[in-house]
Amino acid sequence: MNTLPTGAAMLMAAGLAFTTFATTAQAQDASCEIDRPVMFAGLNYDSALFHNAVARFIIEKGYGCKTDALPGDVIPLLTGAGKGDVDVVMEIWRDNVADAWKKAEAAGNVSQIGVNFDDAVEGWFVPRYVIEGDAERGIEPMAPDLKSVDDLPKYTDLFADAEEPGKGRFYNCPSGWVCEKVNSGKLAAYGLADSFTNFRPGTGAALSAAIASAHKRGKPALYYYWGPTWVMGLYDSYRLEEPAYDKEIFDALKTDATPTKATAYPQSTVTVGVNNDFKEAAPNLITFLTNYETSNALVSEMLAYMQENDEKPDGAARYFLKQKPDIWKSWVPESVAQKVESAL
Repeated sequence: MNTLPTGAAMLMAAGLAFTTFATTAQAQDASCEIDRPVMFAGLNYDSALFHNAVARFIIEKGYGCKTDALPGDVIPLLTGAGKGDVDVVMEIWRDNVADAWKKAEAAGNVSQIGVNFDDAVEGWFVPRYVIEGDAERGIEPMAPDLKSVDDLPKYTDLFADAEEPGKGRFYNCPSGWVCEKVNSGKLAAYGLADSFTNFRPGTGAALSAAIASAHKRGKPALYYYWGPTWVMGLYDSYRLEEPAYDKEIFDALKTDATPTKATAYPQSTVTVGVNNDFKEAAPNLITFLTNYETSNALVSEMLAYMQENDEKPDGAARYFLKQKPDIWKSWVPESVAQKVESAL
């Protein structure tokens, strides 16, 4: 019978125990809290798709979970979150949240757990060079005194509509969008309906293309837009002053056919929403999603990267994780951050 000296036997036993402990710890560290894929709301617009890609990469590589996304429009997906078909919604626009979410929240089925970004913008814009010029491009200021919607009657010629001589052109949202109704009401309330054409592009892409064309050519343009978007990331726009946001007046703009008052758009806060069953089942993932925080400027920058490089959301997510570690590492424990970095 072969025997080992007492000291060697003790060392071997200690080594085996340590190996077993390390293997168990690694398995526990790499395991996901739930035994199915984490389901994301696949909202069909760029900023939400970008956030999904970032969060899914971190959850998959850092927490060892599987993920998936259910594609669709806002209302069906928010309804799905209430029913448990969707676990995570990366963008809940709190100041204009859909009734489907309100009902699910009132029923105790969903929660808003953290602020994704609190500086979303909407408004009426002109290219900044219209007011300030652009020395590098040889553009002189065209309307240095233009600061407010109240100044627009003086500049119908500057924003001339080629199809309706004597009028300026205002680029509104496509018909059917809520913002189209609001902007149309604003034109009437500001006394601009007779001096500016209420131009409604056929699609959101057509609106962004018109804005991009004006900026690239150094031409004046008056338009509604919002952020975070690639348009705001690529093109320096100046938001015209409006009366301070008043909820009652703003709500009336959506329904009143002939409003006499108008107000600025609210500065929206966008939160992360989750199904409450998922919230109970995955506390570590909830901590990460609660910590997840970006900004209008940051997301617009990433969307501009996507646009300029013809990149998909997954590629933009990897770019963000490589370029902005100081931001996302604050969302997760160091052990998770190391795994994400290794995966990159």
